Amino acid sequence: METRNPRRWWILIVLCLSSLVLVVDSMALTVAVPSMTKDIGASAQDTQWILDSYILVFAGLLLASGSLGDRFGRRKVMTIGLLLFGAASLAASFCTNPGEVIAARIAMGVGGALIMPSTLSILITVFDEEERGKAMAVWGSVSMLGLVGSPVLGGGLIAHYSWHSIFFINVPVVALAVLAGLTLMPESKGPWQKPDPLGAVLSAAGMTSLVWWIIDLPQYGAFGGHSAITLAVAAVSLIGFVVWENVTPAPMAPLALFKHRNFSGGSLSLTLVQIGNGGLLLVLTQYLQFVLGYSPVKAGVAFVPLAVAALVGNGLGAKLTAKIGNRYLVLAGMLVMASSFALLTTVSADSGFTVPAVALGPLGLGAGLAMPAAVGALMGTIPAEQAGVGSALNDTIQQAGTALGIAILGSLLSSGFAGRMPADAPEQAKHSIAGALTLAHGDTALIHTARQAFTASMSTTFAISAIGVLAAALLATLVMRDTKPQPAPAPVGEPVLVI
Repeated sequence: METRNPRRWWILIVLCLSSLVLVVDSMALTVAVPSMTKDIGASAQDTQWILDSYILVFAGLLLASGSLGDRFGRRKVMTIGLLLFGAASLAASFCTNPGEVIAARIAMGVGGALIMPSTLSILITVFDEEERGKAMAVWGSVSMLGLVGSPVLGGGLIAHYSWHSIFFINVPVVALAVLAGLTLMPESKGPWQKPDPLGAVLSAAGMTSLVWWIIDLPQYGAFGGHSAITLAVAAVSLIGFVVWENVTPAPMAPLALFKHRNFSGGSLSLTLVQIGNGGLLLVLTQYLQFVLGYSPVKAGVAFVPLAVAALVGNGLGAKLTAKIGNRYLVLAGMLVMASSFALLTTVSADSGFTVPAVALGPLGLGAGLAMPAAVGALMGTIPAEQAGVGSALNDTIQQAGTALGIAILGSLLSSGFAGRMPADAPEQAKHSIAGALTLAHGDTALIHTARQAFTASMSTTFAISAIGVLAAALLATLVMRDTKPQPAPAPVGEPVLVI
């Protein structure tokens, strides 16, 4: 009889550390951008590339790296990714110009792409179906804490040291994760398959081009500038990838997973949620800092209700999954999230933090209930031998959803803001609320108008978010099916960890 790995909860800590470093770096960097770009003399275009170069490489290589983990060993690939991410972070902390920072971010994107699929694939191979929900809840809770705590950490580091510390803080976390992984984590891999270099190239070219096109939407539109060429490359590459994976005898990606209702329903509903969530922190952070005048640290602390409620939701969801099944848990969580977004549409320039504080609690609770349940349902359909590339397939779809959400909501926010600013306002003041407040120089009328325009535009983005999450709830309910795990007795003498 197959027994549970006695080190599985220690292994989960390693996996949480590995994914935490990615979340912390991404969110803390957003706080560091103003001081970093000023220090290294970065232009607006340089800043855009510093932020986007990482996600372009990350999204483009996810599928290929998941396949590498299945073939050559998931622990090995994750360890290589951690070492590369740590080395690139250390290099970034010594950068003195935009080109060096962009190069370091590209290397970090490669490392991140090697880490992410391996963490989730190791989790589903180490934990059986009965405990997987609890493990997913812990994993999701740690990610949520990192997401909310990163701006606070970033603001504190910048206040006491400099923007270089944002990158340097990754190094000890990576070192601890590598050491613990090599000591505690067993190697796992799928059965050997022939490499699929054409599939890897097509997936990387297609996803990179697609995310690039999405990122350029606010600036160039769907077909302006080079967008038409980027979209054409994405379409040709991704269509070619799907065709090739269906005819090659050794496909890199198990596209047959989409025939499973839980995988297709879970993946697509999570993608819609990511589109809805895409601009949440970005938009609310600007509201807190530019409309309410919060410091970066105080703005980060303001998201604590979201983190606490998500932790409660994760714990509650882990207990309810076996009783009511994933599908109805996903539905309930997403309906709560949608109602929270609807409440956020009522925020005005004069409402302060009361309404966001009330909305963030249910939003975190809903996300804590829905997200781990959806991920657990779809990951339960993936065979152990394809755990790496299967989780990468899900990660890739969600990354595209996140990028699309940021692009769509960001475009709606900026265009709505510009449309609501007076025609005689300075041109730079129409581009963003940050630009308007910079040019105001004590002009209370311009400051008031900019804040009113921003909050009105923000309401529109949250309305779109609510619609996206409602669509996700409907899709999950119609497509997903419940497969309740049967409790299995724990091996005699095994210690029980209560979470």
